[in-house]
Amino acid sequence: MSEPTRASDKPYIVEVESGKSYFWCACGESKKQPFCDGTHKGSSFTPVKYEATQSKKVFFCGCKITASQPLCDGSHSK
Repeated sequence: MSEPTRASDKPYIVEVESGKSYFWCACGESKKQPFCDGTHKGSSFTPVKYEATQSKKVFFCGCKITASQPLCDGSHSK
C-alpha cells in the first residue's frame, strides 16, 4: 500500500451535526479537505466514514497518518 499525501500540518476543525455522516479523505489528494471528493479512485485508498452522534467541533486529521482515523491523534507533530 502506498503512503498518503500529507494534506496539512495541522488538523481540520469542523463543526459536525448530530446524525450526519462525513467521509474523511484518506489519500490526501482531495480538493475538499478533509473530506473525500473521489480523487482516490483507482488507488488502494478508501474514505473513512465518521458518524456524528452529537453536534460539536471535531478535529479531523490533516497529515493522514493518524492511528485513530479519521480523527487527529497528534501524529502531525511527531
